[in-house]
Order: sequence, then structure tokens, then C-alpha cells
Amino acid sequence: KVQMPTVVINSGDNTDGSDRRTPTSYRVTSEEKQHFKDHGYLILRGVLSLEELSEIEKVYTKFMNQEIHVPGKDFCDMAGGFDRKPEDYSIVNAMLPRKYYPQWQGNIYEARSRSIAAQLIGDDIDLDYDQLLGKRPNKADAIFPWHQDSAYWPPFKADPATATCWLAVDNSSLENGCIRFVSGSHKEPQLRKHRPVGQTREEAHALVTDVDESVDNIHYCQIKKGDITVHNERIVHGSGPNTTDGWRRAYVIAYRKTAAIQEERSMGFSHSHNDETNWDTYHEWQSQP
Repeated sequence: KVQMPTVVINSGDNTDGSDRRTPTSYRVTSEEKQHFKDHGYLILRGVLSLEELSEIEKVYTKFMNQEIHVPGKDFCDMAGGFDRKPEDYSIVNAMLPRKYYPQWQGNIYEARSRSIAAQLIGDDIDLDYDQLLGKRPNKADAIFPWHQDSAYWPPFKADPATATCWLAVDNSSLENGCIRFVSGSHKEPQLRKHRPVGQTREEAHALVTDVDESVDNIHYCQIKKGDITVHNERIVHGSGPNTTDGWRRAYVIAYRKTAAIQEERSMGFSHSHNDETNWDTYHEWQSQP
């Protein structure tokens, strides 16, 4: 085996993104579009200004503090089981915030991220789901396991192309658990085998797949608040622990082909952890030893 180097990518301070922003769009360059195709992910700088982000942050904080109610398993810990108390969560996960706080629908991040997704995967898209992921300070177990998003979702007959936008609400670093990707893994012919982190999916929601950190081409993305990463549905990714005294917060919005969204909704799948449909039965990993 040839050992692959670990690559740490810093978003840098060479641009604030203002020359690419309009109130409802953000311009993606041809080089960035090619990077997304080649690597399965992309970094875009300054998608939101600090002033714009501060308005997002006010609502985000209300979700983290449970001032906005998120029912059932849609408010959970992605680093532990459903039996944990909220005050003990390491990765605070709020699913579908736009559903539980409709005033957020159409916010500036939604508008700009939709523009970005359309440039990357085409205009025939819609917003599939959104999600907030907040790593509490000094949480050694705030590790989001290596996974591919497609492993969480039912298989589709429709084109499953997805552009998932990951907004840094705080500066994101190696120390606080920045997102990391196995570059090029989206080109592998099959999804990697996944298994539940817990004994069952009822015990804990997260899935994990194996990554050989000495061989796989891992890119750590240290980005500034207001920057985003964008990744597709098949790239292997995850994040490490938060060893700092501050939060590491991310706001995720995923866009997918409209036909695929319609197909998954017809299956009863809405990305809510409260869904009653046993969509896990679609997946091969359940029957694997």
C-alpha cells in the first residue's frame, strides 16, 4: 500500500466573498465546479457576511437552548444514544429546523445555497432537508463517524444527485472538529459497508463505515464562519472531537433532484428521525455480518 498524505485545507483570508454574492445568489466558478466533480466536495468562502450570519446565529442559539421546540428524536445526540439527556449531548442535532420554525424558511442562507446547488447539480432541484449540528465545548466523544449520506437514505430509481451545503456558524478547525472528507471516494463503484454505531438504530441513529487513514486520501477542511463546504451524496465524510472551550456549530441544507425527493416522500421518508417507516430495511448493511 502507498500511504496517502493527510491534507489540511484552510479557507484563508484572501477573499470575503462579497464580489460573488447577491441577495439571492452566490457565483461558483468553473474551477470550483470541476473540483466538486473530481473530489466530491467543495469549499466556498464568504457565502454569508458576518452581519448576515449574526442573524442566523440568533435563531440557531434558540434551537440549541431548546427555546424552539423540536419534538421526539428530531432533537438528539449524534454522538450517543437516544437515552441521553439533552444537557449531556455532545453533538446537539436538530433535524428539520425550517419545519419547526417556519419563519426561517426563505432565509438568506437558503436562497444562496439553492443558487449554489443549482450551479453544481442542475436547476431541477428542491430543498430536501435541513439540520443543525452543534458540538459542545470540550467533548472528546463529539465525533461524527465516517459515513456516506446515501447509506442513511432509501435507494432511488430517480437521479439521486445531491448538493449538501455545510455552513460554518463558528470558525471550524482541527481542534474543534472540522468536517473531513475522503477525497474522490464518491467515485467508488459501490457504497462502502455501513453498520450502526450502537447495537441497533433504535439505540443510536448514527451509522459508521471503515476508513483506513493511512491509505484513504483525507482532506480536513478548516473554514471560517460564513464559509461553507458542499458535498455530494456518496463522498465519505465525518468530523473529529471538539477539544476547545467553544462550540463548533454547523447549519446543513441538502438539495436534491425534485424527482428523487418526490420518490422518497412517497416511501414515507422525510428525513425526520420520528418517521415510522422502517426505511432501514432497504439497506444491505442490515443483513451483513
